[in-house]
Amino acid sequence: MKLVMLDRDGVLTRAPAQYVTHPGELTMIDGAAAAVARLNAAGIKTALVSNQSAVGRGIIGADMLDRIHAKLRTELAAASARLDLLLTCIDAPWAATERRKPAPGMLREALAHFRAAPHEAVMIGDQLTDLLAAQAAGVAPILVRTGKGAELLARGVPQDILTVRVYASLTSAVEALLQGR
Repeated sequence: MKLVMLDRDGVLTRAPAQYVTHPGELTMIDGAAAAVARLNAAGIKTALVSNQSAVGRGIIGADMLDRIHAKLRTELAAASARLDLLLTCIDAPWAATERRKPAPGMLREALAHFRAAPHEAVMIGDQLTDLLAAQAAGVAPILVRTGKGAELLARGVPQDILTVRVYASLTSAVEALLQGR
């Protein structure tokens, strides 16, 4: 395993009702920062791959998104963790480009950045868009039950999705990855 790509809301941080609009609304999921620290310690690169349409919708500005991500980096650093790459797509859904999940653009950017082949990477997310982006990029999809993952499982993962590994949280997903399961 060379690269772990992570969605933000619902994987690293608690999923908001609508959007995270300022740093005070960003809350880490218990154990998520420590899980990223374990990946860092194992020499596995980490990339945030997150749709953030609040910018494209005009709800927040790009400067506020930068402040929100500064808080995320601070929260991770407090657990001796870091993201090696932070990619966000600010497109509004009605103006989506190839970067907006479920399209694979950001995942392909991360693969190219780290010179990783798709079979050397996974995408950990909590929504169908994460799984579809992973499939389109040829990357193994992992679903966590945190965020909207449990809701997706209750509805059922579409049959045309590749085999999806499911874990309770980022902590258990990282544990399994590090143990080679």
